[in-house]
Amino acid sequence: MNGKERTDLNAKRKKSLGRPRSSEQKQPTNVIILQTATALFLKNGFQDVSIDDVAKECNVTKATVYYYFESKASLFTEAMVQMMLRIRKYMEAMLVENEPLRIRLHKVAEAHLKATFDLDLDGFLRETKNSLTKKQFQQIQEAEEKMFDVLEKAFHNAIETGEIPKVNPKFAAHSYISLLKVGNYRNPDQTAIFSSIEETAEKIIDFFWNGLAAY
Repeated sequence: MNGKERTDLNAKRKKSLGRPRSSEQKQPTNVIILQTATALFLKNGFQDVSIDDVAKECNVTKATVYYYFESKASLFTEAMVQMMLRIRKYMEAMLVENEPLRIRLHKVAEAHLKATFDLDLDGFLRETKNSLTKKQFQQIQEAEEKMFDVLEKAFHNAIETGEIPKVNPKFAAHSYISLLKVGNYRNPDQTAIFSSIEETAEKIIDFFWNGLAAY
């Protein structure tokens, strides 16, 4: 092997050793932009986040953000849709566990309250009503409705097995979600109704379950 061949071989080896594993490679740019924008929107609200803010946080140009998302409204819409799809996935994983429905609902309640402790999602979405198109707002609403689908399915299955009385699954799902939203209520001094998330989840499930039993 001559000197040139040896040099080429060493270069290939170094390149091979230095190549990151697929799991270590960066996420696609559009995914990074979406995740970053979601965090910024949730922290600061729609109005106080600009495309410049997102680009700076992602260390890309403003033109790069616009390459993937035509406007701040479209970026926000996709961020909310993907966030709700993730929530649906997490809820579904907890609701298919082989445990009594009450325990599964309690787990969902705690997870939801922890994730939304500092977030008024309804107020957050109301802020954007005049900034989104009718189609964009509908996309978010449809994604939110899909979150309820997994709850409806869990209630339907529990009715079929006789675990809970016969009740309209959609009514049960929306009632349950409404109680979870009440769990995020804050007094004028910003204190919660109960002392901890765990206690809040327990009180919500007690109230909801007693309602089911009396149905």
